[in-house]
Amino acid sequence: MTVELAKDLGLSEVYGAFVDNQFKPVKGAVFHATAAATGEHLADIARCGGEDVEAAVLAAERAFPDWKSLQPEQRAAYLHKLADAIESAASRLMMIDTLDIGRGLWETGIDYSIAASQYRYFAAAIVTHEGFGRPIPNGYLVAKREPYGVCGQIIPWNVPAIMAALKIAPAVAAGNTVVIKPDENASLSTLELCKLVAQIFPPGVINVVPGFGEEAGAALTAHPRVAKLAFTGSSEIGRIVSVAGANRLVPVSLELGGKSPNIVFPDVDPVDVDAIVDNVTFASMYCNGQSCLAGTRLFLHDAIYDDFMSKLVASMKRIRIANPTDAGPLLGCLISPKQGRRVQEYIAIGKSQASLVTGGERAVVAGCDAGWFFEPTVFETSNESRLAQEEIFGPVLSVIRWNDYERLIHDANDVRYGLAAGLYTTNMAKALETADRLQAGNVWINNYFNLANGSPFGGFKESGIGSEFCRETLNMYTHLKAITMQGRVNPAWFAPVH
Repeated sequence: MTVELAKDLGLSEVYGAFVDNQFKPVKGAVFHATAAATGEHLADIARCGGEDVEAAVLAAERAFPDWKSLQPEQRAAYLHKLADAIESAASRLMMIDTLDIGRGLWETGIDYSIAASQYRYFAAAIVTHEGFGRPIPNGYLVAKREPYGVCGQIIPWNVPAIMAALKIAPAVAAGNTVVIKPDENASLSTLELCKLVAQIFPPGVINVVPGFGEEAGAALTAHPRVAKLAFTGSSEIGRIVSVAGANRLVPVSLELGGKSPNIVFPDVDPVDVDAIVDNVTFASMYCNGQSCLAGTRLFLHDAIYDDFMSKLVASMKRIRIANPTDAGPLLGCLISPKQGRRVQEYIAIGKSQASLVTGGERAVVAGCDAGWFFEPTVFETSNESRLAQEEIFGPVLSVIRWNDYERLIHDANDVRYGLAAGLYTTNMAKALETADRLQAGNVWINNYFNLANGSPFGGFKESGIGSEFCRETLNMYTHLKAITMQGRVNPAWFAPVH
């Protein structure tokens, strides 16, 4: 059934590198795109290497002067057209992602809404992205923002539609051209996006080279004509990309891992507890737990611990584990057997070193024999445990009991990451104090995952460098050029004429 559905969706049998608005013939090795839940074959994708990256970078370099010369309003118009096209094709694209990565349609639909809004946001933001100026003695200083040129971008597999938008939208809005490498586990929707790009953008502005990190990714980050690097993924690979940028002295922006605290204070209104439980559940289980933003460490106060835990367990048990193509909220499968085994290993560690509250087993879903489905899993543990310190990237929540505020702040910050945090309280003074003291780039008060266009998204510590999702992102994709003007040359003074 999945194969027939793939054909109905109009997937190509094989995808090559997308360069100059065309898919290039595949001459070498390919890798297979398979449905995460069923294991059925969806398409073959070129395993790009240095030659493909070279062609893509040169195409982007050729396109750069004309693209840069457009007025911001003109570039914005292209982005609006792409957003329109994405919205028109959203039902098809979200199904492609659901098949490819195993997340439910209810989630991938949200992805495309966010993606389209990002193209529109940066279409608007670029029109008002000014430099600055001021008078100087006998003249005037103008500081203008200019694009870097060709940007090399690498995105992960968990939310490909959003990740492509977060990279492409600000870069091209600012006047850059891009070469983007999608993850080998989730390339289909980015390659399908190229079909829309080809109908809208000039050739060479947006290019895509699918493949593996050690091949296409390494060639892209090392390419001497790539003027800016951007990467989203693990901290370990982020270090490699950062070193590649340092070797060539080009700017690098990184959005990396997270192990985010989600804190419940004892003063929460009893009327709101059910809603808070639901939000805590969502924070940890959304994206099948495969999110760098996930609220994976729940700090729960002694005074409300037992009642809250009882409600939390009931909430987790209500989650429907199902075929990702089913309608409605559900927990789908993990991206791949490799990721499934990783999560399974962490659950085994939890069973030996922590207290299992609920879940902890692999689930069986009819018709989805290849899928790695897991029950929503909750452990009681300490902040020093591996479960609480390491990014699992699966539907696993660590619950930590607290009763001392200063110790809470210490433990919440006592991880190598600093991407996000959440807290629930009716005491706004305490909420603001806590938000200030948490070492996280995003702190959400009384609503986890409260991302809005224009809200900076970036991390502290090992969670990254730079911010996406906001106007500041345009500064990451441009550099300042200072131009000073005077009405006439100063009188001679250094070597005056006699």
